Amino acid sequence: MNNLDVIKKHDESVVNSYARFQLAEERGKNATCYDFDGKKYIDFTSGIGVNSLGFCDEGWIKAIESQLHRIQHISNLFYTLPSTEAAESLVKLSGLKKVFFANSGAESNEGAIKAARKYSFDKYGGGRNKIITLVNSFHGRTITTLAATGQDVFHNYFFPFTEGFEHAKANDIGDLKSKLDGSVCAVMIELIQGEGGVLPLDKAYIREIAEICKENDILLIADEVQTGVGRTGSLFAYQQFGVLPDIVTSAKGLAGGLPFGAVIFGEKTEDVFKPGDHGSTFGGNPISAAAAAYVLSRMTPEFLDEVKKKGEYMTGRLLKMPQVKGVAGMGLMLGAELCGLSSADVVRAAFRHGVMILTAKQKLRFLPPLTITYAEIDEGLHALETTLSEMQEV
Repeated sequence: MNNLDVIKKHDESVVNSYARFQLAEERGKNATCYDFDGKKYIDFTSGIGVNSLGFCDEGWIKAIESQLHRIQHISNLFYTLPSTEAAESLVKLSGLKKVFFANSGAESNEGAIKAARKYSFDKYGGGRNKIITLVNSFHGRTITTLAATGQDVFHNYFFPFTEGFEHAKANDIGDLKSKLDGSVCAVMIELIQGEGGVLPLDKAYIREIAEICKENDILLIADEVQTGVGRTGSLFAYQQFGVLPDIVTSAKGLAGGLPFGAVIFGEKTEDVFKPGDHGSTFGGNPISAAAAAYVLSRMTPEFLDEVKKKGEYMTGRLLKMPQVKGVAGMGLMLGAELCGLSSADVVRAAFRHGVMILTAKQKLRFLPPLTITYAEIDEGLHALETTLSEMQEV
């Protein structure tokens, strides 16, 4: 089959809910992949931050294959070793206490929201259930996580949304304080607003939020679905902000390409959920958990330092390119601001030159595999620089 054959068959039977590029990926290794026509691409997207170890990492494959020969699924009425090992690693590396496993970022955020409201209900009774999130945030596409998301563009068609959310202006501590009316049980934040434009929050602002939450027994929830699992050069971004949240959510790169999510609870919240309070049929699936345990085993200090170095290298190269005004982000989560060019137009043109890039509003968004080589970085950035030079000349 060729590229067009796959695309035609796909479009005949799959709902058209994504504006897909005309690329059917056939195979890949690390940050390099090929379509069914044999065309080569450098991948700066890693499946929107999911393929943390790139395509087809050998150790990752072996971990999955080994578990496939043991057991593929058993319900959460029983115990499994892979989910135990994944949870132990998350607890040890995060500095938190216990884990609930889900299947995606949105599900993990739903679990955090439920836990925050139950914590407050158990301790204070009804009426203290509001969760403050930030303007320009993104927390998922379920009805509840859309309500939590602070972007009007996502608030269409699906009314009514779940109540109990209020959006405060990012980096404006006064606006957040004005919303603390006694009904708030939690503040939920992304340390770097990904879909919102790769915007890191101010460290002083985050620390002040953490202090306010501590003083008022309001839970601090860190949505690390995109920023976690080494993406910013530490296992979780909050570890570079000098705070310890009460709840942390994770997904995307956690299992390196398999569906897997986690809600990680701190000391205040580790015992909030009792049997029957929350559940997930596939949560902690042994195959995905084995993959996650392997991914986490790779998150050594040396590995994370290299993520930072690669991010600094990419930033330096990007800042020298035509039409690039600035670069924001941390580690290998970067957003390049453009001068007078549409990010969507640049992504489409770069795609034709064999490099895959994301957008985040009017920025180019880079989420390459954490294992990307410098040779792959150079090849992809060369293709992007060629693209920008051509567009500058038009």
